[in-house]
Amino acid sequence: MAGTVSADPVQRRMSSGDEVTELRLSVPEAGRRLLPLPVAAWHATVGARTVDGIAKGDAVLVHGQLVRRFYRSGAGARSLTEVVATGIKKLEVEPPAA
Repeated sequence: MAGTVSADPVQRRMSSGDEVTELRLSVPEAGRRLLPLPVAAWHATVGARTVDGIAKGDAVLVHGQLVRRFYRSGAGARSLTEVVATGIKKLEVEPPAA
């Protein structure tokens, strides 16, 4: 899916030692609405350098799977739907013609 990064990426190191970069992607939906989607880019899968240089406002193409995770928090049972990326590519956006 193609969209725009809507917040600065956040890099995390898990207690297992695995590293992940989390992105928020705004994807155009029918009716001109934007669908916000969280994206998890695990460094072991996509490579740490793949997400270097990606910032808020960048257009990107994300390949991956839509996954729903279940977990418990202080508020009880919760779920999160996110895209687990298998590839990310920063897209070059052409400036509008003058």
